[in-house]
Amino acid sequence: MKFVDEFRDPGKARALARRIDALAARNPICRRRPLQLMEVCGGHTHTIFKYGLEQLLPEAIELVHGPGCPVCVLPMGRVDDCVALAEHPNILFTTYGDAMRVPGSRKSLMQARAEGAEVRLVYSPMDALALARDQPDREVVFFALGFETTMPSTALTVLRAEAEGIDNFSVFCNHITIIPTIKAILDSPELTLDGFLGPGHVSMVIGDAPYAFIARHYRKPLVISGFEPLDILQAIWMVMVQLDEGRCEVENQYRRVVPEAGNAAALRAVQRVFRLREFFEWRGLGSIDHSGVRLNEAYARFDAERRYSLPNLRIADPKACQCGEVLKGAIKPRQCKVFGTACTPETPLGSLMVSSEGACAAVYRYGDPAGPPRRDRTEAVDGLASRDAADHPATSQEKPT
Repeated sequence: MKFVDEFRDPGKARALARRIDALAARNPICRRRPLQLMEVCGGHTHTIFKYGLEQLLPEAIELVHGPGCPVCVLPMGRVDDCVALAEHPNILFTTYGDAMRVPGSRKSLMQARAEGAEVRLVYSPMDALALARDQPDREVVFFALGFETTMPSTALTVLRAEAEGIDNFSVFCNHITIIPTIKAILDSPELTLDGFLGPGHVSMVIGDAPYAFIARHYRKPLVISGFEPLDILQAIWMVMVQLDEGRCEVENQYRRVVPEAGNAAALRAVQRVFRLREFFEWRGLGSIDHSGVRLNEAYARFDAERRYSLPNLRIADPKACQCGEVLKGAIKPRQCKVFGTACTPETPLGSLMVSSEGACAAVYRYGDPAGPPRRDRTEAVDGLASRDAADHPATSQEKPT
């Protein structure tokens, strides 16, 4: 397939739905309880809610929404550190737009900017470096966050700053790693997961080998998935086939983008610039060993945590906020006590209501198919290709890898 609309074809969706139905009907687990499949990536969660994919699945299959949104897992203490940097008199603080409204214990970056802090939106760390190059009398700090997907761009920017001798640029590093996170979820006694949809963008960088322990030690199948509706339906079908055949393997549905060995150049840059932290704090999930990175000693001069004094405090979420339970898949967004009342996109208590990849924001925007009675499946399938078509013209081609 070449064009985006081909990945939303109703006929192909019907065919996949029928095959998934048949596999679920003869799965012994489905006779006792719903089969639980976790999509790790927030991009998958967004697609699932946007296109109503849960309505295409049999009720015997339950999709569990995982902690794959990097903005969503920022703890309040790290947001407070961002605000402290932004309020420093000589710092120009740069960030991606999704992080602007994540609540800290006192305020968000957006509120800090409204009060006079110089906070600038950028689309890449190279944009932040350009600001540092153009304003040598200002200290420019880039808020680096994201899984392995965005680590290479930060690493390459640091290497460029070193090569050009730009000394007024630094990085507040909040990059996190996917593998320890999945392991922490698998070790959680609260969940009974039967399989995973692996993150496509992360896998584009790291390849498929790092997931092998999930199949080998935990005996759970994982299928790396793309982000269009048919990608996700096909990945679910592939997981179901593995369960039907008694296999537990790592498979790659997203082969048009994800190479088996990942991106060697990107991995070299990451390994050169970063080292693993002993532990990293996650909002709602607590501390997870080796789940984050920081700049190594050779690039310490570009590390904002070393250059500036930061509060570096651990701050608990508001008691009413249940982001942690949603992130772990223990509850659905609508089961949170403050969803849609005290917590909305305009007045978020938790980060899951802020990011476009957050499960709460997706449910709030598109509705929760698992909440009210399911629509007729034919209606759901026929709506695949037309849902929010203005955002994705049918003639658009996928970006080359």
